[in-house]
Amino acid sequence: MNTDIILSIKDLKMYFPIYRGVFQRKVGDVRAVDGISFYVRRGETLGLVGESGCGKSTTARAILQLYKPTAGSVFFEDVDLIKLHGEKLRKMRKKMQMIFQDPYASLNPRMTVEQIIGEPLLVHDVAKGKEIQDRVKELLNLVNLNPDFATRYPHEFSGGQRQRIGIARALALNPSLIICDEPISALDVSIQAQVVNLLEELQEKFQLTYLFIAHDLSMVRHISKRVAVMYLGVIVELADRYSLYHDPLHPYTQALLSAVPVPDPILAEKRKRIILEGDVPSPANPPSGCRFRTRCPIADKICAESRPEFREVKQDHYVACHLVN
Repeated sequence: MNTDIILSIKDLKMYFPIYRGVFQRKVGDVRAVDGISFYVRRGETLGLVGESGCGKSTTARAILQLYKPTAGSVFFEDVDLIKLHGEKLRKMRKKMQMIFQDPYASLNPRMTVEQIIGEPLLVHDVAKGKEIQDRVKELLNLVNLNPDFATRYPHEFSGGQRQRIGIARALALNPSLIICDEPISALDVSIQAQVVNLLEELQEKFQLTYLFIAHDLSMVRHISKRVAVMYLGVIVELADRYSLYHDPLHPYTQALLSAVPVPDPILAEKRKRIILEGDVPSPANPPSGCRFRTRCPIADKICAESRPEFREVKQDHYVACHLVN
């Protein structure tokens, strides 16, 4: 495998069974993630975008083995995480960390900041006592928080400060991969840019690799080198940010980008807005063939008959659409 690639996902599936009746018989599956493949190069940021419920956060949790995937492979530094269990998986977890979406829910209200940030060091037996105190102060400095705050509790901080505490916790074990699961969506707009700039500074300083999950397409464009677009459990387009934003090929990507506000009123007036009809289908009963065909403005007969192959149509530009040449 290419040593430049730190994370490689092949045909990843994550199904949740549906049970009904008194005897709890299985009657189907929620296909939250349904056969996705992508890779992340060492030191880059890959953005993962899509509307709510498309499977972005489930993908993140399946990569870290917080959910055991139904099928597929997750290679991290040439090791298939799906085949690891117990102590071997625990050792790999030191190298992979996550920043959660909600800074209010992801911090234990009964623990001080020092206990929260120091917990990974204790769990992995990396440091004890005074060493933990020193490391916590160092991490608080890194995320631009006063080290004297170490004895405080989460409720004493604002949302932006709490997210910085979450970032400090993620950095505690010097990971090489950090999955950012919508780390700015719960924050005020004025704070979002500060947090994103902090993540970029830390990436440069420690050569971190990010998988950055978000709703905000303009923020993803700012921080990501390449962007993957997800719809109903599948990736429909993947390209570098310039190609994706200037020449989107998939109808769903085109619709998403047409909804991004433009600060220039003259340009905004000229731009064609694509309004998608209907609702997102249920992942428990997805459409046959192409997942997007029920809302696609250019859908054809072939779209209902077979699932489009996720293929490279230009250099490093992948699309899953029958009608894109």
